[in-house]
Amino acid sequence: MNTPAQRDAAVLRAENLGRSVPEKVLVENATFEVFRGETLAIVGPSGSGKTSLLRLLNRLDEPTSGTVSLDGQDYRQIPPRDLRRRVGMVMQRPFLFPGSVADNLRFGPRQRGENLTDERIEKLLAGVGLAEYRSRDVANLSGGEAQRVSFARTLANSPEALLLDEPTSALDEDSKREVEQIILQIGREQGIACVLVTHDPAQASRLAQRVVVMEAGRIVRAGKIGEVIRA
Repeated sequence: MNTPAQRDAAVLRAENLGRSVPEKVLVENATFEVFRGETLAIVGPSGSGKTSLLRLLNRLDEPTSGTVSLDGQDYRQIPPRDLRRRVGMVMQRPFLFPGSVADNLRFGPRQRGENLTDERIEKLLAGVGLAEYRSRDVANLSGGEAQRVSFARTLANSPEALLLDEPTSALDEDSKREVEQIILQIGREQGIACVLVTHDPAQASRLAQRVVVMEAGRIVRAGKIGEVIRA
Protein backbone atom coordinates (compact mmCIF):
# COMPACT_ATOMS: atom_id res chain seq x y z
CA MET A 1 0.00 0.00 0.00
CA ASN A 2 1.35 3.44 -0.90
CA THR A 3 1.90 5.93 1.89
CA PRO A 4 0.05 9.27 1.67
CA ALA A 5 3.30 11.01 0.76
CA GLN A 6 3.89 8.59 -2.10
CA ARG A 7 0.27 8.85 -3.23
CA ASP A 8 0.47 12.64 -3.38
CA ALA A 9 3.59 12.67 -5.56
CA ALA A 10 2.56 12.97 -9.20
CA VAL A 11 5.03 11.14 -11.41
CA LEU A 12 3.62 12.51 -14.67
CA ARG A 13 1.70 15.75 -15.05
CA ALA A 14 0.40 16.92 -18.42
CA GLU A 15 -0.48 20.60 -18.62
CA ASN A 16 -2.52 21.96 -21.54
CA LEU A 17 -0.85 19.35 -23.72
CA GLY A 18 -1.65 19.46 -27.42
CA ARG A 19 -0.49 18.49 -30.86
CA SER A 20 -1.67 19.82 -34.19
CA VAL A 21 -0.60 18.93 -37.70
CA PRO A 22 -1.64 20.80 -40.86
CA GLU A 23 -5.44 21.01 -40.97
CA LYS A 24 -5.93 18.67 -38.00
CA VAL A 25 -5.91 18.89 -34.21
CA LEU A 26 -4.82 15.54 -32.76
CA VAL A 27 -4.82 16.46 -29.06
CA GLU A 28 -6.04 19.69 -27.46
CA ASN A 29 -5.55 21.09 -23.94
CA ALA A 30 -5.02 17.78 -22.14
CA THR A 31 -4.37 18.29 -18.44
CA PHE A 32 -4.08 15.41 -15.97
CA GLU A 33 -1.66 13.73 -13.58
CA VAL A 34 -0.65 10.19 -12.74
CA PHE A 35 0.51 9.13 -9.30
CA ARG A 36 3.03 6.61 -8.08
CA GLY A 37 1.56 3.10 -8.07
CA GLU A 38 -1.55 4.21 -9.96
CA THR A 39 -2.96 3.16 -13.33
CA LEU A 40 -4.77 5.87 -15.28
CA ALA A 41 -6.85 4.62 -18.21
CA ILE A 42 -7.40 6.60 -21.40
CA VAL A 43 -10.57 5.45 -23.17
CA GLY A 44 -12.59 6.67 -26.11
CA PRO A 45 -13.71 5.70 -29.60
CA SER A 46 -11.32 4.93 -32.43
CA GLY A 47 -9.73 8.13 -33.72
CA SER A 48 -10.39 10.07 -30.52
CA GLY A 49 -6.69 10.80 -29.92
CA LYS A 50 -5.84 8.18 -27.28
CA THR A 51 -2.61 6.93 -28.83
CA SER A 52 -1.69 10.43 -30.02
CA LEU A 53 -1.89 11.61 -26.42
CA LEU A 54 0.11 8.65 -25.16
CA ARG A 55 2.93 9.31 -27.64
CA LEU A 56 3.25 12.88 -26.38
CA LEU A 57 4.03 11.68 -22.85
CA ASN A 58 7.57 10.53 -23.69
CA ARG A 59 8.12 12.72 -26.76
CA LEU A 60 7.73 10.03 -29.38
CA ASP A 61 5.76 12.89 -30.89
CA GLU A 62 6.46 16.50 -29.99
CA PRO A 63 3.69 18.63 -28.49
CA THR A 64 2.81 21.85 -30.26
CA SER A 65 1.37 23.29 -27.03
CA GLY A 66 1.72 22.64 -23.33
CA THR A 67 4.20 20.32 -21.69
CA VAL A 68 4.68 17.33 -19.38
CA SER A 69 6.47 17.21 -16.03
CA LEU A 70 8.27 14.07 -14.87
CA ASP A 71 8.79 14.09 -11.11
CA GLY A 72 8.32 17.86 -11.17
CA GLN A 73 10.82 18.52 -13.99
CA ASP A 74 9.79 19.81 -17.41
CA TYR A 75 10.48 16.85 -19.67
CA ARG A 76 11.96 19.10 -22.37
CA GLN A 77 14.95 19.45 -20.05
CA ILE A 78 15.56 15.68 -20.10
CA PRO A 79 17.52 14.10 -23.00
CA PRO A 80 15.05 12.02 -25.07
CA ARG A 81 16.94 8.73 -24.53
CA ASP A 82 16.89 9.26 -20.75
CA LEU A 83 13.25 10.28 -20.86
CA ARG A 84 12.21 7.13 -22.74
CA ARG A 85 14.11 4.96 -20.29
CA ARG A 86 12.34 6.64 -17.35
CA VAL A 87 8.97 6.65 -19.13
CA GLY A 88 8.88 3.24 -20.81
CA MET A 89 6.38 2.11 -23.41
CA VAL A 90 4.76 -1.21 -24.30
CA MET A 91 3.02 -1.30 -27.67
CA GLN A 92 0.05 -3.29 -28.97
CA ARG A 93 2.36 -5.82 -30.61
CA PRO A 94 5.73 -6.87 -29.21
CA PHE A 95 8.74 -5.84 -31.27
CA LEU A 96 11.58 -8.02 -30.02
CA PHE A 97 15.12 -8.11 -31.34
CA PRO A 98 16.33 -11.38 -32.92
CA GLY A 99 18.15 -13.61 -30.45
CA SER A 100 17.47 -14.83 -26.95
CA VAL A 101 15.13 -13.48 -24.31
CA ALA A 102 18.18 -12.50 -22.25
CA ASP A 103 19.63 -10.56 -25.20
CA ASN A 104 16.45 -8.51 -25.34
CA LEU A 105 16.45 -7.73 -21.63
CA ARG A 106 20.11 -6.73 -21.65
CA PHE A 107 19.78 -4.33 -24.60
CA GLY A 108 18.47 -1.22 -22.82
CA PRO A 109 20.72 -1.33 -19.75
CA ARG A 110 23.73 -2.01 -21.99
CA GLN A 111 23.13 1.31 -23.77
CA ARG A 112 24.01 3.10 -20.55
CA GLY A 113 26.92 0.83 -19.60
CA GLU A 114 25.06 -1.56 -17.30
CA ASN A 115 25.27 -5.32 -17.74
CA LEU A 116 22.35 -7.24 -16.27
CA THR A 117 23.35 -10.34 -14.33
CA ASP A 118 21.68 -13.67 -14.99
CA GLU A 119 20.16 -13.40 -11.52
CA ARG A 120 18.57 -10.04 -12.34
CA ILE A 121 17.25 -11.38 -15.65
CA GLU A 122 15.70 -14.38 -13.91
CA LYS A 123 14.04 -12.09 -11.38
CA LEU A 124 12.58 -9.91 -14.13
CA LEU A 125 11.31 -12.93 -16.04
CA ALA A 126 9.85 -14.54 -12.93
CA GLY A 127 7.96 -11.30 -12.35
CA VAL A 128 6.16 -11.71 -15.68
CA GLY A 129 5.58 -15.45 -15.28
CA LEU A 130 8.43 -16.58 -17.53
CA ALA A 131 10.92 -18.12 -15.12
CA GLU A 132 13.72 -20.06 -16.88
CA TYR A 133 12.97 -18.46 -20.26
CA ARG A 134 16.32 -16.66 -20.31
CA SER A 135 17.87 -18.78 -23.07
CA ARG A 136 14.76 -19.13 -25.25
CA ASP A 137 14.94 -17.80 -28.80
CA VAL A 138 12.31 -15.08 -29.19
CA ALA A 139 11.34 -16.57 -32.56
CA ASN A 140 9.82 -19.53 -30.68
CA LEU A 141 7.62 -17.54 -28.28
CA SER A 142 3.84 -17.36 -28.42
CA GLY A 143 2.20 -13.96 -28.76
CA GLY A 144 1.42 -13.80 -25.04
CA GLU A 145 4.95 -14.85 -24.09
CA ALA A 146 6.46 -12.26 -26.43
CA GLN A 147 4.31 -9.51 -24.91
CA ARG A 148 5.40 -10.52 -21.41
CA VAL A 149 9.04 -10.38 -22.55
CA SER A 150 8.28 -6.83 -23.79
CA PHE A 151 7.14 -5.93 -20.27
CA ALA A 152 10.27 -7.47 -18.73
CA ARG A 153 12.50 -5.67 -21.23
CA THR A 154 10.88 -2.34 -20.39
CA LEU A 155 11.11 -3.00 -16.64
CA ALA A 156 14.82 -3.82 -17.04
CA ASN A 157 15.32 -0.08 -17.55
CA SER A 158 13.87 0.68 -14.07
CA PRO A 159 11.21 3.09 -15.39
CA GLU A 160 9.28 5.48 -13.18
CA ALA A 161 6.25 5.33 -15.47
CA LEU A 162 4.90 2.96 -18.11
CA LEU A 163 2.84 3.88 -21.16
CA LEU A 164 0.70 0.96 -22.31
CA ASP A 165 -0.84 1.22 -25.78
CA GLU A 166 -3.60 -1.42 -25.86
CA PRO A 167 -1.09 -4.08 -24.75
CA THR A 168 -3.61 -6.94 -24.80
CA SER A 169 -5.53 -6.16 -28.00
CA ALA A 170 -3.62 -8.73 -30.09
CA LEU A 171 -3.79 -11.53 -27.50
CA ASP A 172 -6.14 -14.43 -26.87
CA GLU A 173 -8.25 -14.36 -23.73
CA ASP A 174 -5.88 -16.43 -21.56
CA SER A 175 -2.83 -14.36 -22.54
CA LYS A 176 -4.84 -11.17 -22.03
CA ARG A 177 -5.61 -12.10 -18.42
CA GLU A 178 -1.96 -12.98 -17.76
CA VAL A 179 -0.82 -9.57 -19.03
CA GLU A 180 -3.52 -7.84 -16.99
CA GLN A 181 -2.14 -9.52 -13.86
CA ILE A 182 1.31 -8.15 -14.71
CA ILE A 183 -0.11 -4.62 -15.02
CA LEU A 184 -1.79 -4.95 -11.62
CA GLN A 185 1.42 -6.22 -10.03
CA ILE A 186 3.52 -3.42 -11.52
CA GLY A 187 1.50 -0.79 -9.71
CA ARG A 188 0.88 -2.72 -6.52
CA GLU A 189 4.33 -4.20 -5.96
CA GLN A 190 6.69 -1.83 -7.80
CA GLY A 191 4.91 1.49 -7.38
CA ILE A 192 5.23 2.37 -11.07
CA ALA A 193 2.80 4.89 -12.52
CA CYS A 194 0.98 3.44 -15.55
CA VAL A 195 -1.02 5.10 -18.32
CA LEU A 196 -3.17 2.55 -20.15
CA VAL A 197 -4.82 3.19 -23.50
CA THR A 198 -7.69 0.75 -24.00
CA HIS A 199 -10.81 0.56 -26.16
CA ASP A 200 -12.40 -1.71 -23.53
CA PRO A 201 -14.19 0.02 -20.62
CA ALA A 202 -14.39 -3.31 -18.75
CA GLN A 203 -10.61 -3.67 -18.91
CA ALA A 204 -10.22 -0.09 -17.70
CA SER A 205 -12.45 -0.95 -14.74
CA ARG A 206 -10.36 -4.02 -13.89
CA LEU A 207 -6.99 -2.28 -14.07
CA ALA A 208 -7.29 1.45 -13.44
CA GLN A 209 -8.14 3.64 -10.49
CA ARG A 210 -8.92 6.74 -12.56
CA VAL A 211 -9.87 7.36 -16.17
CA VAL A 212 -9.96 10.09 -18.79
CA VAL A 213 -12.41 9.85 -21.67
CA MET A 214 -11.41 11.36 -25.01
CA GLU A 215 -13.49 12.51 -27.95
CA ALA A 216 -12.10 14.31 -31.01
CA GLY A 217 -8.75 14.95 -29.34
CA ARG A 218 -10.16 16.46 -26.15
CA ILE A 219 -10.65 15.08 -22.65
CA VAL A 220 -14.41 15.25 -22.11
CA ARG A 221 -14.66 13.45 -18.77
CA ALA A 222 -12.20 12.49 -16.06
CA GLY A 223 -12.38 11.04 -12.59
CA LYS A 224 -12.52 7.88 -10.52
CA ILE A 225 -13.02 4.81 -12.63
CA GLY A 226 -16.33 3.71 -11.07
CA GLU A 227 -17.91 7.14 -11.33
CA VAL A 228 -16.88 7.83 -14.93
CA ILE A 229 -17.36 4.37 -16.47
CA ARG A 230 -20.78 3.90 -14.86
CA ALA A 231 -21.78 7.35 -16.02
